[in-house]
Amino acid sequence: MREYIAYKGAKYTIEWYFTKNGNSQPLEYFNDLPALEQQRLFHIVKRLGDFGFVSDKTKFCNEGDDIYAMKPQPNRFLSFFYEGNKIIITNAFVKKRAETEKTGKGSCHCSKN
Repeated sequence: MREYIAYKGAKYTIEWYFTKNGNSQPLEYFNDLPALEQQRLFHIVKRLGDFGFVSDKTKFCNEGDDIYAMKPQPNRFLSFFYEGNKIIITNAFVKKRAETEKTGKGSCHCSKN
C-alpha cells in the first residue's frame, strides 16, 4: 500500500490520506499554502508525532466522532487515529465560520430579552 508520510515521530507517524488514483486533497492544499502557514501545521504535526499530544487545545482537539482537527490558523486539517500508531490527515480547508456557528452539531442560539 502506498503511503504519503508527512512526519514520522517517536509516538506517531502522520500520513496524508490519498485516493485510489493517488490524489491527496490535504497534501495538495498544504503544498499551495505560504511557507509560514506550512510551518504552523508542521509544528503541530511534529509535536503529535514526537510526543503524542498537543497541550494547546486551540491547536488540536477532538471534533467528535473520532475526528480530530489540527488548527494552524486560519486553516483546518481533519484527521483520525489509525492502527499502527498512525494519524491520517483526511482533508483541509480554510475556516470561515465562528465557533458558535457550528452546523449539524445540535447547537442552538438563545438571546436574553
